[in-house]
Amino acid sequence: MTYLKIFCLTGLFCLLTGCLVTPTVLTRTEIDTRVDRDLQQLTSNQAPVLEPIDLYEAMARALKYNLEAKVEVMKTMLAHQNLDLAHYDLLPRLVANTGYDGRSNFSGARSRSLLSGQTSLEPSTSSDKNLFSADLSLSWDVLDFGLSYVRAQQAADDVLIAEEEKRRVAHRVVQDVRKAYWRAVSADRMLGPLAHLDDWVTKALKNARAIHQRRLDSPLASLQYQRELMTTHNEIQKLHHKLSLARIDLATLMNLSPGETYELVLPEHPATIPNMTIALETLERQALENRPELRTIDYRKRIQAKETKAAILELLPNLNLQFGPNYNSNSFLFNNHWLTYGAKVSWNLLNLFRHPAHFKMLEAQKEVLDAQSLALTMAVMTQVHVSMAQLTAAQLEVYNTKRYHETQQKISEQVQTFWVTKRLSEQTVIRERLNNLLAEIRYYVAMADLEAAYANLLGAVGEDPIPLVTPDSSMTELANALRSRWEMLVEMAETDKGTTQPS
Repeated sequence: MTYLKIFCLTGLFCLLTGCLVTPTVLTRTEIDTRVDRDLQQLTSNQAPVLEPIDLYEAMARALKYNLEAKVEVMKTMLAHQNLDLAHYDLLPRLVANTGYDGRSNFSGARSRSLLSGQTSLEPSTSSDKNLFSADLSLSWDVLDFGLSYVRAQQAADDVLIAEEEKRRVAHRVVQDVRKAYWRAVSADRMLGPLAHLDDWVTKALKNARAIHQRRLDSPLASLQYQRELMTTHNEIQKLHHKLSLARIDLATLMNLSPGETYELVLPEHPATIPNMTIALETLERQALENRPELRTIDYRKRIQAKETKAAILELLPNLNLQFGPNYNSNSFLFNNHWLTYGAKVSWNLLNLFRHPAHFKMLEAQKEVLDAQSLALTMAVMTQVHVSMAQLTAAQLEVYNTKRYHETQQKISEQVQTFWVTKRLSEQTVIRERLNNLLAEIRYYVAMADLEAAYANLLGAVGEDPIPLVTPDSSMTELANALRSRWEMLVEMAETDKGTTQPS
């Protein structure tokens, strides 16, 4: 009775203690610790920026340090670890047990005859008050082994899916970097002249307001001139803001700290983009064979097919084999050490009623994957056509903007000559200088769009622009490998297809 009271009091105390748990908000110290830790890890273990960054180093930094790319790398590592863990499920179970049992008095028993109802023996015991036992049991479940083998195969396919997803993200990162890099190069080239022109416009606007106040010119003409100057000033501010964002976008892709200064290598000539004249049917075939999204669907189909095998295995009877040594410290036992072995067959008969619905569900999943594959096939083929059209349009845009810029540059030179000889007004000179800057900016933006269109086409056809390098490769090694890979792609294209600039 005393032991029962102690047990009840202990249980009541544990119950009351559990009811006393209340929500606890984060403290300021915990929040500050988390913020400091995240800021410290945000750009830790990154190679410092010591020299101007070229295109291939920008791509290398994005692939190595971009946080979204890092997430995909970590998911791939997790898939590999899950596969390693699945291998252990194929092993038999080896379970070691040990225990201690004690009581305040001896356990005893006596027998009573079922025929006469009389007690046949005095109370006796066959067990010590304190017992120690241990056993080591090796068991192998045949059905579980078959299911574990199927699950391991599915885990292996999950690894390949993670690799394809990492490849897809890497393609997109490279495309974004190429576009952001060339826009940032345009910004570096244009921000200086744009700021100089803005200072000139500001001074001209100040002079125009002074002339209007002194009534040295026609009021209407003076106000119209001020309006044009203010419109020009607004356009310059918008261009300055748009170009400044390009460097921020590139820094974000390279995972540089916000506000960190860096310089870019300014190429003297734009990169050569090959003229893709391969038949669209060939590009479509290449895309359907190489696109990571379609390969992911293929791996998911393999996983689903293995799930059907697992469902069939679950219908079979289960055979469990056991073997192992045992020990018990009871002094009344004749043998304190012994071996146990046995086999047991079990079969869940209710699975026969459950599995028809299970097979229907698996068949529905297969139909969904087939439909996804067809839909994705159509989307990929459409992307190939759209990417080719975008590349063609981008090439034509570069050609037109280059011609327009050359013409505008000649006009600006003529206007500058006439202005020096006092044959043109300052208003005309400012307008033509702005037009010249806008034409040059449009040309560089068109080049950036051409680079992006070329990268989009490579991504659409599934061409892998990323070399096979180890994760611990240095920044220089990765940048050089990227340069070699892209130059090889250009050479392969130019061997059969020539150059991009239309004549």
